[in-house]
Amino acid sequence: MLDYVTDKVQDESRQGEAFAPFAGDLNHYKKRFYIESYGCQMNFADSEIVASILHNEGFGATRNIGEADLIFINTCSIREKAEQTIRKRLTEFRKLKVQKKDMLVGVLGCMAERLKSKFLEEEKLVDIVVGPDAYRSLPGLVAEAEGGQKAVNVLLSREETYADISPVRIDSNGVSAFVSIMRGCNNMCSFCVVPFTRGRERSRDPDSIIKECRDLFEQGYKEVTLLGQNVDSYYYQPAVDSPQSAVSGPITFSKLLERVALISPILRVRFSTSHPKDITDDVLHTMAKYENICKYIHLPVQSGSTRILQLMNRTYTREWYMAKVDRIRQIMPDCGISSDIITGFCTEEEQDHNDTLDIMEYSRYDFSYMFFYSERPGTLAQKRYKDDIPEEVKKKRLVEIVDAQNRLSLASNKKDIGKSFKVLIEGDSKRSEKNWTGRTSQNKVIVFPKENYELKKGDYVTVRVKDCTQATLLGEIA
Repeated sequence: MLDYVTDKVQDESRQGEAFAPFAGDLNHYKKRFYIESYGCQMNFADSEIVASILHNEGFGATRNIGEADLIFINTCSIREKAEQTIRKRLTEFRKLKVQKKDMLVGVLGCMAERLKSKFLEEEKLVDIVVGPDAYRSLPGLVAEAEGGQKAVNVLLSREETYADISPVRIDSNGVSAFVSIMRGCNNMCSFCVVPFTRGRERSRDPDSIIKECRDLFEQGYKEVTLLGQNVDSYYYQPAVDSPQSAVSGPITFSKLLERVALISPILRVRFSTSHPKDITDDVLHTMAKYENICKYIHLPVQSGSTRILQLMNRTYTREWYMAKVDRIRQIMPDCGISSDIITGFCTEEEQDHNDTLDIMEYSRYDFSYMFFYSERPGTLAQKRYKDDIPEEVKKKRLVEIVDAQNRLSLASNKKDIGKSFKVLIEGDSKRSEKNWTGRTSQNKVIVFPKENYELKKGDYVTVRVKDCTQATLLGEIA
């Protein structure tokens, strides 16, 4: 579907290739596993569920891929480049299997569901293929593969939410954690493969979500990010009111958000991702009411052209989207907004492209994830429309969008110079152990000297912005 360039200000775990092996106490385990995750935050959260299931089956985690008995790669199908990267890694794993013949290689996630036959039959790269809704079957599949059989389960589910599984936090900084609140997606955006690889939308029991968030807080975590393909459409209706349940009547996303915020005023709450059509005034007023709900919304626009939005099946016009941005700023003037943008979608003309540049200026995004369109097999766009924009035109328009966002990001950061922000310390700066790094409520990265203050990771501190780059705020402890 997508090839992309992102602004430098991005959550590295949200997009792109990232490794998520982790170490545990191997003395208690006879066998060892290694896992890599690619793509969206949901994939990283799913890897933590897989780790929990494998731990319970006697597999210990390792960072050393050479000593692993079982290698898993959690895959992403959102763009062609991601699939190419994963194929390359699988080829490298096949070389390891020559040296260690009993080693098993498995593919998890969206790419597993989409390309199961190619992996197992045509390319013979893997021993196990498991879709996003089938992780509970992993123990049986591993046993099948150990017996010499090719093992596969990519069945989608209308019920599975893994609500009862306590995730094993992978390479966690001990400060921030992902909490999955729903799975699947009912939005049939014509460019998107997610409804076909992750199935229909279903919301997780709110009691289990609150318990997981509370447990994280008691373990010392100070921030949770509620995850879903479209979190604002979260809706849980208990079949029967139970005296053992805290649920009484339907729970909407705004109600869930409030319940998580009430766990503790020092537990920060974030969420991702929002579809513009579903983020209601109730959600916005709940965000404004609680200081510990971060004032940041990722609000994908995809295109600024109403005509293209209709082809994308986004269910809103440019004017409607702009009104939603206005409403966010009316209720929360200090709210940060970021976006996803696709350029070069089918039939896109220069005026459509200019409409996108215009809506970027209007919305004043703090940062964006920017892509040029590439057709993904099985999507509605692939079936209905011709991918007719030349690649050189797509790339040219993408450069213009990136340049516009770079300018907007720098302007947004410059406005913060002289202001003070409450910052959650996430750890040492990548460039120097003499500096801390953290994020503001608006999700902006800020770096500041440690000086002689007795602070530690997970502490809150007020930081005054002294300078900035396009990607980062530079400050000092106020």
